[in-house]
Amino acid sequence: MNSILPTLSIDAVPTQQSALSPDTWPFDLSLLPETTYLVGGSVRDALLGRRADYLDLDFVLPQDASLAGSGPGAIAVAQFIAKHCGAGFVVLDATHQIARVVFERATVDFAQQVGPNLEADLHRRDFTINAIAYHPHSQTLFDPIGGHQDLQRRLLRMIAPDNLAEDPLRLLRAYRQAAQLGFAIDPDTQAAIRHLVPLARRVAAERIRGELDCLLSLVKGTTLLEQAWRDGVVTPWLPDVTASDWVAVRAIDQTYGDLRETWPDFACLLMGWLRESPVPGLHRSWLKATKLSQLVGSDPDQAEQTLLRLKYSRAEQQVVMAILRGWEMLQQAMVEDRPSGAIASGLPRRLQYGLFKQVGPSFPGIALLALAQGTDPVLVRRLLHRFQDPEDIIAHPQPLVTGRDLIQALNLKPGRRIGELLEAIQIAQAEGLISTPAEALTWAAQQQP
Repeated sequence: MNSILPTLSIDAVPTQQSALSPDTWPFDLSLLPETTYLVGGSVRDALLGRRADYLDLDFVLPQDASLAGSGPGAIAVAQFIAKHCGAGFVVLDATHQIARVVFERATVDFAQQVGPNLEADLHRRDFTINAIAYHPHSQTLFDPIGGHQDLQRRLLRMIAPDNLAEDPLRLLRAYRQAAQLGFAIDPDTQAAIRHLVPLARRVAAERIRGELDCLLSLVKGTTLLEQAWRDGVVTPWLPDVTASDWVAVRAIDQTYGDLRETWPDFACLLMGWLRESPVPGLHRSWLKATKLSQLVGSDPDQAEQTLLRLKYSRAEQQVVMAILRGWEMLQQAMVEDRPSGAIASGLPRRLQYGLFKQVGPSFPGIALLALAQGTDPVLVRRLLHRFQDPEDIIAHPQPLVTGRDLIQALNLKPGRRIGELLEAIQIAQAEGLISTPAEALTWAAQQQP
C-alpha cells in the first residue's frame, strides 16, 4: 500500500546538513522537474541524522520529465543541469537512461524510473531502508514498503529474494550496510541470503573487493564480515580462511582500539597509506591491509593467488605480502635471538636491518600485527621509532659506496661479488662497524681473499 508520510519540515530532520535540503545541493531546486524524487542512501542517511561532507545524490525521473530548454528524459535533464552549472557530465547507461553530473563536492545521478510508476521502481530495490523516496518540491516522503519503520527499528530487511538474486552483490552488501549503519539483519533476509549463496560466484571480483575493503575498514565490519563468511557468502573469494583467522583479525581490531587511547600517533599512522601513492584510494590503510593479511592464507603462494583473484592493485598485493613475510621473519628473528623462544626486548642490529629491508614501507602493518599477537611492546616501539626516523641507518640505510667505487678501489671485475660486497657493507654499517665511505672501502678490502 502506498504510504505518503506527513509533510516533513527540513528542520525536523535530525542532521545539521541534510541531503533533503536543497540548500545543501550544488544546484537550485528550480532546475529539477516537478516529478523528480530523491531516492536511495541519501534519503536514508538524512533520516538517520548521518552527515555527509561529500554529497552523493540519486534522483529518479519518469520518462516524460523535462525542463524548459531540455528534452525529455533523465539524460537530457542531467545534461541541461550540468551545462547550466558548468559541471562535469557523463552518460552512465544510455539504454536505461542514467547520467551523472559531477560537482566539486557532490556527485549527482539522474535515472529514469524502472516500471510504470515510482512505486514499481522502489519495489525493485534491495532493502526497504533504501526504498524511501523524497519529493523536494512538496517536502514529502513516499514510503510504500515500510522503510521508515525499519529505520526506526534499525533493521536491514530485503524487499524480495528475487531482488537480491537480480544482483548477487547485494548478498554481501547486506552485511556491509548493516556494519555501516549498526543495524541487525532481518532473519528472513539472512535465510534468503544463505539460500542464494551460489549466485555470489557470478559477481565480478572488483565489486566483491570493494565490499570486502569497506567491511575491513569499518569499526563493526569484522563481526559482519565473519558472519558473511559463516553464511558462505565470501567463501569463494576467501577460500583459505579458518576460525582461528577471525580470532587474529578481532585481536587486530582490539589492538587498534587500544592504540587510539594509549598511542594515538601510531593509531593515526595506521590509517595512512604509501607516501608515493598520490591518490590513496578508498579504504586503503595499513589497518585494512593488516587485517586482510590474516584472511588470504598463511602460505605465500596461496595468499598471492587470492589477492590476484580479487583484482587487488599491484601496490596492495605487495603490501599484504610484505606484512605476511615480515611477520614470519620477525618471529624467526626473535627465536634466533632467544633460542628458548622468549620474546626479546631488543634484536641484533643485523636482524633488524634484514627485517626493514624485507618489509620496506609496510612496517606499520607488521608492528600492528606484532602487538596484536602479544609481542613485547617495548620491542615494537623501538623498531617503530627506527622506522619513523628517516636518518636511522638500520631502517633507512644510505649506501656509503657504489659498485663503481668498489671496482675502481679494489680492482674488481663486475659480477655477483660486487652485489654481495655492497650488501655486506650495509650490514656492517647497520652494526656500527663502519660509518664513512673510506671506512667502507677499507672494510671491503679486508674481506677479499
